[in-house]
Amino acid sequence: MPASRWTAALGAAVAAFVFTSGPALAQKKYDTGATDSEIKIGHIVPYSGPASAYGIIGKTEEAFFKMINDNGGINGRKIKFISYDDAYSPPKAVEQVRKLVESDEVLVVFNPLGTPSNTAIQKYLNAKKVPQLFVATGATKWNDPTHFPWTIGWQPSYQSEGRIYAKYLMKEKPDAKVTVLYQNDDFGKDYLKGLKDGFGAKASMIIAEESYEISEPTIDNHIVKLKASGADVLISITTPKFAAQTIKKMAEIDWKALQIVANVSTSVGAVMRPAGFENGQGVLSAHYAKDAGDAQWHDDPGIKKFLAFLDKYYPDADRHNSQVIYGYGAAQTLTKMLEMCGDDLTRANIMKQAANLKDFAPDTLLPGIKINTSATDFAPIEQLQMMRFKGEKWDMFGDVISGEVGH
Repeated sequence: MPASRWTAALGAAVAAFVFTSGPALAQKKYDTGATDSEIKIGHIVPYSGPASAYGIIGKTEEAFFKMINDNGGINGRKIKFISYDDAYSPPKAVEQVRKLVESDEVLVVFNPLGTPSNTAIQKYLNAKKVPQLFVATGATKWNDPTHFPWTIGWQPSYQSEGRIYAKYLMKEKPDAKVTVLYQNDDFGKDYLKGLKDGFGAKASMIIAEESYEISEPTIDNHIVKLKASGADVLISITTPKFAAQTIKKMAEIDWKALQIVANVSTSVGAVMRPAGFENGQGVLSAHYAKDAGDAQWHDDPGIKKFLAFLDKYYPDADRHNSQVIYGYGAAQTLTKMLEMCGDDLTRANIMKQAANLKDFAPDTLLPGIKINTSATDFAPIEQLQMMRFKGEKWDMFGDVISGEVGH
């Protein structure tokens, strides 16, 4: 072999050796949807239909990832955010998620909204081993790593919230006679189970229960019936329309019981104003996120960052809309988790890191509320703080309370 060819062959061998041994020290690993330059994130939300108000979440997340990309991306990779409308329809959700996975070839499906839609896509995504990350629903069933290892929740579960109300009453009103009004579906029953678990041996504090159907035009008769029980506390596990009716009817029949309303029905515009501010004074609930429109957060560093983001990337957003705060917090959580993945962007590592969040505090969560997950705990947020309606707004009070079992 002539010297020149021998030198070339030796050079090629050395190059091959360097090429194969070098990256083993810090190997980049990818599954479908990730490359050296890009991470494809799939998303569904109702931009149309009966729950189209939630479309704001998708718009906020899209704006958030644009900010991330303008700042260099995540570990040098740009986010490609692909978001489709599922119109809050489970069959449409299945169709759109199949498109995301099979045509768009996304790495993960992030923050899909609603219990019906997530239920419809859960088996498919778990069979395909595609992460169903940080779902936008409070149903308790997303925290089931044994049966659904590719699905993880984000917001506090309805059962966590129910346990928190029970804890509060046992401490502050131990002789209470409690009644419960609940929606007769998975949402209502989930809350009710948490409430009873929270009371534990003191479940006898609940002296009456009434369920209603979402098809009922009014729940006035249920309220009259519950008042007759002689209770001095009503826990209202209702969706917004019925929560407003409940507050109004209690005032009408002069029932002075302490009222606790579920977190999903605390909107000032959709519940408290239609019920009449004068009728809602002293109503209790619990929350986990800051209200950007509340003056108390005016100098809060997290809210300052949030408002600066809106000014630049989503100036049309209503900063008083809790969906905007929600989308920002969820997108910030995904960003943190992807940073933790480093150069191993396999779906298995994504689930490993999603289950390894330790005391992470997005800008928008209340002080003291942190995200924690583990291989056996797929419920990232399990703390809330009590709040009381006063004047025309909610005032937070007391300590942050954990809704975890055994805490």
